[in-house]
Amino acid sequence: MKNLTFKKLAIKVLEEENRPLSVEEIWDIAVKKGYDKLIKTTGKTPWRTIGAQIYVDIRDNEKTPFIKIESKPRKFFLKDKMSNEELEKYIEKEQQKEEKKKTNFLERDLHPFLTYFAYSHMNVYTKTIYHEKSNKKSYSQWLHPDMVGVYFPIKEWKNEVIDFAKEIGFIYLTLYSFEIKKELGFHNLRESFFQTVSNSSWANEGYLVTANLNKDNDFLSELKRLSSSFGIGIIELDITNPDNSNIIFPAKRKNELDWDTINKLSTENPDFRDFLIKIKNDLRIKEIRKEEYDKVLKIETLLNKFPT
Repeated sequence: MKNLTFKKLAIKVLEEENRPLSVEEIWDIAVKKGYDKLIKTTGKTPWRTIGAQIYVDIRDNEKTPFIKIESKPRKFFLKDKMSNEELEKYIEKEQQKEEKKKTNFLERDLHPFLTYFAYSHMNVYTKTIYHEKSNKKSYSQWLHPDMVGVYFPIKEWKNEVIDFAKEIGFIYLTLYSFEIKKELGFHNLRESFFQTVSNSSWANEGYLVTANLNKDNDFLSELKRLSSSFGIGIIELDITNPDNSNIIFPAKRKNELDWDTINKLSTENPDFRDFLIKIKNDLRIKEIRKEEYDKVLKIETLLNKFPT
């Protein structure tokens, strides 16, 4: 078999599979069939090269064989393999699957996605706080965040700078509070937002996190107003492509910590107490022990939590 370009490889795989595929799926199938050996140079992320060449072909080539399907993740197919009617039915089916996926899980299922995003995009280490472990459960949902996090500058700062900061009493870390909701819309905005305000009063930054954010302009406008007024940030998690998760509105940093609430949380909940102990120990040895915080899962493992 002759050598293949990335474009011809994509066409070959799509013809043989006879179904829409993402660029990652195209490459995985090509590897399984040994077609990757027919590519002269692949680079570290060949699927991205495939995607870039397909996009360019769709944009610049009037006779392009490809069609782009708006789905998550985005997929591609061949024009001569699917009629417009079939394409519409396929897109509708994908959208139905996507809507079902958005609500067919528990809030706690989102914790690994937030852990991944916080670590990969914010350099923050997280810890899940289990409310059921608290001494007084009657008001725990208005006291405890779902997750907490910490940013250490240990990797960036020299040891002598860290020691100096300690000597002058400078707090050189950032504490985070995260409240998680499966979905966020007008129906639960007030309760969810002010629960986050209550649960994050102790931290430098507080975030309300969701996997299904209402994109209505009026809703986003009200959400922006509340975020600006109370300093609460908004994070949208993408459970189909975790790297597409995003900070919609950043939190306003508070330099002063609420020590009374920190003490109350530590008294009521052993997970929060352990979180503080881990931070103290890491600061003492000037080393971040990742294994002491929530495990950061790989993309493949995260996606397997919500199979298509």
